[in-house]
Amino acid sequence: MISVLVAGVGVLGTVLGVTLTAYIGARTETRRQAAIERQQNRQDLVQRDNHVRELRIEHLRWRREHRQAAYLDLIEASNTADRANQQYFRELLAITEPIPADQARLAEIRQHFKHAEHLSYKVMLEGPAEVAQAAQRLIDALATVISEVREYAQTSAGQTRSAAGAETAGWTYSDQQKEFLGIACVALDEISNLA
Repeated sequence: MISVLVAGVGVLGTVLGVTLTAYIGARTETRRQAAIERQQNRQDLVQRDNHVRELRIEHLRWRREHRQAAYLDLIEASNTADRANQQYFRELLAITEPIPADQARLAEIRQHFKHAEHLSYKVMLEGPAEVAQAAQRLIDALATVISEVREYAQTSAGQTRSAAGAETAGWTYSDQQKEFLGIACVALDEISNLA
């Protein structure tokens, strides 16, 4: 009987040992699987964050390129209008006797101005607000200098002409152009720094 009892205890010990080993093994496997899942979740989050970051950087690059193109287009168009205006003004200054204003030249200058004004709206839409305000001041200064040259050209033959208004307006335009460029550069650098 004792041998049966000892054998029973031995079998029971073996069964408990196997059960305990299986339980510990299953628990270890569960923990290992949970650790693998957590690691996979972290990797997924990192990949998602990297993807979002890449998309954001790409969007910022796109935004910077569009703004830069709009800013450059405005500068080029306003320079074209200003060069045509300056050339006409220099020709007027070189003339010794009064002549009627060249309406075709004035219309050409006006067309260049309208193109620059149209491009300023694009700059205003691209923003930011500081650049939009500087663009408006630039267009206002360009309009003033063109208006001054037109008035100088249309001064009647009997009146003395003074070029001071056109020259002052030209300096104001030049200052506004420098201001616009400075503000635009800062805005473009801010976008670059965000990336």
